[in-house]
Amino acid sequence: MATKPPTGDPVQDAPQVTPPKHAAAGLPAIGHTLRIAHQQMGLARTARTLLKVNQKDGFDCPGCAWPEGDKRHTAEFCENGAKAVAEEATLRRVTPEFFAAHPVADLATRSGYWLGQQGRITEPVYLPEGGDRYEAISWERAFAVIAQELTALGSPDEALFYTSGRTSNEAAFLFQLFAREFGTNNLPDCSNMCHESSGSALTETIGIGKGSVSLEDLHQADLIIVAGQNPGTNHPRMLSALERAKTAGAKIISVNPLPEAGMERFKNPQTPLGMLKGTALNDLFLQIRIGGDQALFRLLNKLVIETEGATDEAFIREHTHGYEDLAAAAKEADWDETLTATGLTRPEIERALAMVLASKRTIVCWAMGLTQHKHAVATIREVVNLLLLRGNIGRPGAGVCPVRGHSNVQGDRTMGIFERPAPAFLDALDKEFGITSPRGHGYDVVRSIQAMRDGRAKVLFAMGGNFVGATPDTDVTEAAIRRTALTVHVSTKLNRSHAVTGRRALILPTLGRTDKDVQASGRQFVTVEDSMGMVHASRGNLAPASPHLLSEPAIVARMARAVLGTASATPWEQFERDYAAIRDRISRVVPGFEDFNARAARPEGFRLPHAPRDERRFPTKTGKANFTAAPVEYPRVPQGRLLLQTLRSHDQYNTTIYGLDDRYRGITGGRRVVMVNPADAAELGLADGSYTDLVSEWKDGVERRAPGFRVVHYPTARGCAAAYYPETNVLVPLDSTADTSNTPASKSVVVRFEPA
Repeated sequence: MATKPPTGDPVQDAPQVTPPKHAAAGLPAIGHTLRIAHQQMGLARTARTLLKVNQKDGFDCPGCAWPEGDKRHTAEFCENGAKAVAEEATLRRVTPEFFAAHPVADLATRSGYWLGQQGRITEPVYLPEGGDRYEAISWERAFAVIAQELTALGSPDEALFYTSGRTSNEAAFLFQLFAREFGTNNLPDCSNMCHESSGSALTETIGIGKGSVSLEDLHQADLIIVAGQNPGTNHPRMLSALERAKTAGAKIISVNPLPEAGMERFKNPQTPLGMLKGTALNDLFLQIRIGGDQALFRLLNKLVIETEGATDEAFIREHTHGYEDLAAAAKEADWDETLTATGLTRPEIERALAMVLASKRTIVCWAMGLTQHKHAVATIREVVNLLLLRGNIGRPGAGVCPVRGHSNVQGDRTMGIFERPAPAFLDALDKEFGITSPRGHGYDVVRSIQAMRDGRAKVLFAMGGNFVGATPDTDVTEAAIRRTALTVHVSTKLNRSHAVTGRRALILPTLGRTDKDVQASGRQFVTVEDSMGMVHASRGNLAPASPHLLSEPAIVARMARAVLGTASATPWEQFERDYAAIRDRISRVVPGFEDFNARAARPEGFRLPHAPRDERRFPTKTGKANFTAAPVEYPRVPQGRLLLQTLRSHDQYNTTIYGLDDRYRGITGGRRVVMVNPADAAELGLADGSYTDLVSEWKDGVERRAPGFRVVHYPTARGCAAAYYPETNVLVPLDSTADTSNTPASKSVVVRFEPA
């Protein structure tokens, strides 16, 4: 039987610290999974639900976007995926009575963990202007409030329509269609804060902002470089693919400021031998200083170019542009500067080079450790340079692999959730629906916050997610949101964003991935796109948490009818009644989705086309894959300061906090910890177990402080520190962003330490 939610926030004043682990998964992961699932769902519901996760006739995990192979395990989920499912399929409920007992001011004092543990929201609720707590509201009245605020705006560009990566393809397509028919391209999304840098770099260099590899490619690779990524916590099922690659003879290089248990050894819970012994994954661990990756890859590129016979001259001649510029820039790469930027030794880099030269098929995987720096886009371009030099794009077992975080974040972008849409997409959309979409660029996440702060945006409508918890510069962001006239959140559960509101606020409860979706035409399914471009169906199997919930497509369709009225010729009512009608329209607007309904009905789904992978055709401005030669950058940190990266704990998925432990790093019972190399700590006078305030330093001179963090002596790279978000988002300046992509530079925060 499921347990009741906590009535009070747990005390986090004294987290316990033990040495970090050196292996991931295994029996502890199974035990933790079952404990969390039982707490949230009870035994029978756990079995009924988890056995449907990522199955061909089941639902897509609401966690990460890692793909499934054609052959599925009975238990096709990881520990953190099971936590995500358990939190959504929980038997706990947040009713109007809960809101009556908890004013917004009370919710604002609660931790994200406590809010999330309360359960599923059962009815739409409304915070009226001047009110102190949410109250129940009918759906009809809720949509009337939205229509009143949106139609009263001086311009459609005063509205912001944010999307979380959980949103299905069908809902995302309707959402962007509504926004553009309403008259704005203000479609910020969670990609703006994570892999926008990847999309920017890849679009310029290979012509498509997505990865080029499949699971089969990983299994065939000779060398896999995992840079700025922690699969053991953030994408645990990736460890199975790495294990299979190792078994087939692949070598693995891990490039990261922190050693991570999952890359050291993976104890596969699917096999007895895996649980007992496990598989060592790393062949080489390069413990790089934060932000030193571009310098590393530039030097590797220089050394490849200088090695006779190491470049794929035929590929470079036939398929690339700009080689001479890269060769000239690489020639200037300096060993001493690279060692300073990276903190690595010459033998380590030479060993990495030897592994690169020995590999005929190389894949580079990366995540936020590369994307959230000022020079993130240039860094990823340098990664692409390395692959192009040896012809490792458009070849089996080789390519680029940006590992996406949220389960449909890539699909949402494919469906048109983008503030800077391609003219061809808008032309197709307009032709299909007889509308005139705006052509001016809209606001991304950072520019949306700036617009709210400056009074240029007055309504924030969030389709899922936790906007406040995910965004940088917490104090600035919260003040900006409180300036708006209306905030609307489509949600399954409570989070911090519900306690930071405009003058009026709505929470609209929606179906989750695990819920059955029955509309007027019968039972529906939705589709998602994984991190490797596979599209497949997702069908929930549980009775909805409440009869008062609406699906995301239904919410968008009803909002559109309320706001646009009879002036819209779009068949919104039909779209709500039958999602196949949405897919028919997608098939005529979005390339690669031809015959969408028939292909989505296949149990295995279908793969989207990818010209660089499939044809070695590069749809760039030059018509070829582009080498680039940006100046090498890396963070310079003043004396007495460290460079902080924000990261997740193991009991966390994005901003959702499942618990207060970080098992692999040896931290239990608290989240306000800062991990510091013991040598750095000695120089700064930071005793292990002492408490400190973290104060970030930025060129605007504003003091940003995160108080009361326990110092943990930890084997991070020298000069570097690490702490969990969202607690440390307050330290990330709103204007500290990546060049080109405008992604918050959450992995490059200069901090000083002051006594708590």
